[in-house]
Amino acid sequence: MAPPLGYLLTWTTYGTWLPGDARGWVDKHDAGADVPYQRPDAARNAAARARMAESAVRLGCRARDAVDAAIRETCAYRAWPVHALSVRSNHVHAVVTAGGVEPGWARKALKSYGTRALNRLYPTPRRRHWWTEGGSDRYLNDERALQAAVRYVLNQDKKHSRGGVQRSD
Repeated sequence: MAPPLGYLLTWTTYGTWLPGDARGWVDKHDAGADVPYQRPDAARNAAARARMAESAVRLGCRARDAVDAAIRETCAYRAWPVHALSVRSNHVHAVVTAGGVEPGWARKALKSYGTRALNRLYPTPRRRHWWTEGGSDRYLNDERALQAAVRYVLNQDKKHSRGGVQRSD
């Protein structure tokens, strides 16, 4: 089997999409791309919120720009083409080609460098959690899937008011 053309990597900021969420949610113990969203569960959501070690994170414009720059710098250093990137206030979508690297490892690397950028921007008080544990990793095995993921991510910027599309190929 040929290696994938890229990955669609998605992760959320800490505390912004908890189990039981009214938007639906994925049980982290279920694996696979086709796992259905669970129904809202107010009691589970309240319990998850009570277990939070810190307040929820919403990224402002400066923070989004810092994370965007860190991800692009990391990808450039590793020679991972960035096909599309959208850093939102409560989540990140990245379409990257990370040859020879599993998508979960690539996502963790990008989250780590995003964390470093946020810690430099906001050195005190030092947060322990910027991101939700885990995330979503989708294999993009052909050109059609890659282009669909790029369109999806670029439309994130069109749907929100952050001043345009961010893309580099």
